[in-house]
Amino acid sequence: MNSVKVLAKEIKEFKLSSVLTPIFMILEVVVEMLIPLLMSRIIDEGITAGNFQAIVKNGTLMLLCALAGLAAGILSGVFGSKASTGFARNLRKAMYRNIQTFSFLSIDKFSPSGLVTRLTTDVTNVQNAYMMILRMFVRAPFSMIIAMTMAFIINARIATIYLVAVILLAIALIIIMTKTTKFFRMVFKKYDALNESVEENVSAIRVVKAYVREDYEKTKFQKAAENIYSLFVKAENNMILVQPIMMGTVYTVIMLISWVGAHMIVNSALTTGELMSLLTYCMNILMSLMMMGMVFVMVTMSAASVQRIAEVITEESSLKNPENPVFEVADGSIDFENVDFSYSADSREPVLSDVDLHIRSGETIGIIGGTGSSKSSLVSLISRLYDVSDGCVKVGGIDVRQYDLTSLRNQVAVVLQNNVLFSGTILENLRWGKKDATEEECRAAAEMACADEFISRFPDGYNTVITQGGTNVSGGQKQRLCIARALLKDPKILILDDSTSAVDTATDAKIRSAMMKAKPGMTKIIITQRIISVENADRVIVMDNGRVSGFDTPDNLLKNNAIYREVCETQKSGGGDFDIRSEESGSGAKGGEE
Repeated sequence: MNSVKVLAKEIKEFKLSSVLTPIFMILEVVVEMLIPLLMSRIIDEGITAGNFQAIVKNGTLMLLCALAGLAAGILSGVFGSKASTGFARNLRKAMYRNIQTFSFLSIDKFSPSGLVTRLTTDVTNVQNAYMMILRMFVRAPFSMIIAMTMAFIINARIATIYLVAVILLAIALIIIMTKTTKFFRMVFKKYDALNESVEENVSAIRVVKAYVREDYEKTKFQKAAENIYSLFVKAENNMILVQPIMMGTVYTVIMLISWVGAHMIVNSALTTGELMSLLTYCMNILMSLMMMGMVFVMVTMSAASVQRIAEVITEESSLKNPENPVFEVADGSIDFENVDFSYSADSREPVLSDVDLHIRSGETIGIIGGTGSSKSSLVSLISRLYDVSDGCVKVGGIDVRQYDLTSLRNQVAVVLQNNVLFSGTILENLRWGKKDATEEECRAAAEMACADEFISRFPDGYNTVITQGGTNVSGGQKQRLCIARALLKDPKILILDDSTSAVDTATDAKIRSAMMKAKPGMTKIIITQRIISVENADRVIVMDNGRVSGFDTPDNLLKNNAIYREVCETQKSGGGDFDIRSEESGSGAKGGEE
């Protein structure tokens, strides 16, 4: 019920349409129920009595009722469509708006494919159910009640047959629907798996083809599709009983009414016109019951969707602004004070343990460590992508939890390991760093990132269109564009998270040299596997299994830190990178996050 209340708030400006839809639906039912009565009068007062005037009079009234019913039905459909589609639009907007506030923990909780399913399939189910509730759920009971009332007015004895049939049919439908409900509730979780299969395949299609894994991916997708198919088959196997039960009941009732009605006509207890009206009301009653069954199925299907949508709308980010946030970041100094961090409160071991670091504003800091040594986890705390479990992280001398999130992140630019470009031109992608940046500013940032040299070779230059995911540029080009985008923000802190791994060492050196000259006051943190990338850093952090193994100048680390020295010697002798040292010495991470 709470989920329904959450979704009901999104009806908003479509409340009037939601009210008018059932009103016009009821009007349509009322005038439709008058038609069988008028038909009875035409037969009894006109045809049987040979009264042409009665035929014209009642026929005219039937035509007017039909036109009124048609108009009411059209208006009901128009307002119903407006209400249901508007409701669906508001649900998608509410979900998407809240998704933008999610912390990484919330995103990890739902998964991208699950969110896609909720924004598409689940909302469509709720939209269809809402339309049926506004129209069919109103029409069916009103039609049945009015038809039953009219039947009892005409002849209570025959109307009793309707009543018994309706009760028996309702019991049968309830039993069938109850058995079917559980299958529909299971289906939507399977949709998540199906979407995940498609998303992975499309985004990694080059890898799939490179490893000739098309058959494996086909089998994986087929399995996900088969799961949905089997659940729907089980549900339909139950639902298939509805039609024969319904039609059997209809034909039985028609035969009973015809049999009883014929005897009553012979005994002058019923007229031919009244019998025809009763048969029409019979069909109205039973068809109304069938409509209610369809509505019940749709509502049952959408019940799971309602809950899944409400979960997204009501999800609260674990990262919130304080009551009186700080909006100005004084400088690029960074302090880690006895920091512990875990991604989950249930984790047995923290990802980061007892981290105590103090970085001066304007310094260039290198971070090295094996895969899983928690380098990325360390820097993610600076821009408050996650909150510490214990201790605190300070930027500009102030705890990051005291800052306005937008202000903090505007001053801490992060170029992540997985570089993401969006569909649009190169200029549009660069302006993610500064939305009102001029082309000259974009060009200057691109030159610092050594991206101008390849952008200029494109026929359309900075107006070259980047395809979705940046698939029409190389890995190194993508990295340089992402670095330029971050530099355009002119942040106080720039974090490069292994973001030059696809760039050759000469270009890597040129990028670092350009940044040193152009942005001397900016604090630069460079996460890398290459010792050569941090040799000119002011200081280097050596991470090992979520702990700081060393933090000093490169020269001092070479003298005093065994891990740094071993990696340096190994790489300079051409023996490999950090991870090779980690594997040989056995001092690598034990399941930590990169």
